[in-house]
Amino acid sequence: MNFTLKQLRYVEAAGRLGSIAKAAVEVSISQSSITASIDALEASLDYALFVRTPAKGITPTSAGREALQLIRTYLNQTRQFESELQSQGGDDAGLVRIACYATAAPTFLPPILKSITENFPGISVKVMEGNMMAILDYLDNGEVDLVFTYDRHVPPAQAFEPLFPAPPYALISKSDTASQLPAISFEQLSKRPMIMLDLPYTRDYFLGLFRTRGLEPDLAHSTRSSEIAQALVEGDFGYTLLNIRPRTYSAKDSRFSAVPISDSSHVPVFGIATLSNLRQPKNVRSFIKICTQLRDEGVFDSCTVSAPT
Repeated sequence: MNFTLKQLRYVEAAGRLGSIAKAAVEVSISQSSITASIDALEASLDYALFVRTPAKGITPTSAGREALQLIRTYLNQTRQFESELQSQGGDDAGLVRIACYATAAPTFLPPILKSITENFPGISVKVMEGNMMAILDYLDNGEVDLVFTYDRHVPPAQAFEPLFPAPPYALISKSDTASQLPAISFEQLSKRPMIMLDLPYTRDYFLGLFRTRGLEPDLAHSTRSSEIAQALVEGDFGYTLLNIRPRTYSAKDSRFSAVPISDSSHVPVFGIATLSNLRQPKNVRSFIKICTQLRDEGVFDSCTVSAPT
């Protein structure tokens, strides 16, 4: 077989995106080059990788799905080799690709990136955002080296490094007397209109907090944006539930209050997930080490809202 690393990257992008046109945009190459790479690899393998449907894109064949998984594994190993080779001079360097849960990233990510810049100037960071489902797919597909997520979503094939517990809390308008409570129960919340953060996994998680107690929330509005949810709370449309404190929140200056929940039982843990079957390159290990150092220094303590003990 005779194929190049570039060709494999082009084929992987096409398979992941399900489109030759989208793959061409992602890797900044012509569509004809993507097509030529697919044709060359199929000819070399002597079987079809994709079914091509005009106006509908491409779909991997059964053999193509297996081949794409092998290609992704190989590309990951190649990238790790390149990173290790680059760092042999003693300096951590190279690109670290991370994915973050979009609603949480503005709160916890800035101190991490600041510390990386100060301690490892040779490391550059590419940040991807998404919902819980999307970021775990990024990791499984080899698009990122690590993801910031909650422990409840981490499958057995992924390793997890905890950073901080993140109990749920209610964001309540200051026009509601409940905003002045030291803590509030799910039963009290169920009698108030709720603004649901309607994202994959997140919606089911918040609904489950009520239903495991035999309660149902009063769903008044739903949104996929935490910023819109906060704006609706400010507009007195109801309360919303979150796990990580908004970056710009100030108890004195905000028009809403972050109220701990008194009867929250299982507390999810926020942290870093990586593929457990891969040895991480030196720059990724250094990135994770910075995160755990910040954790041990208490930098993330301000990210959450906890009930008084």
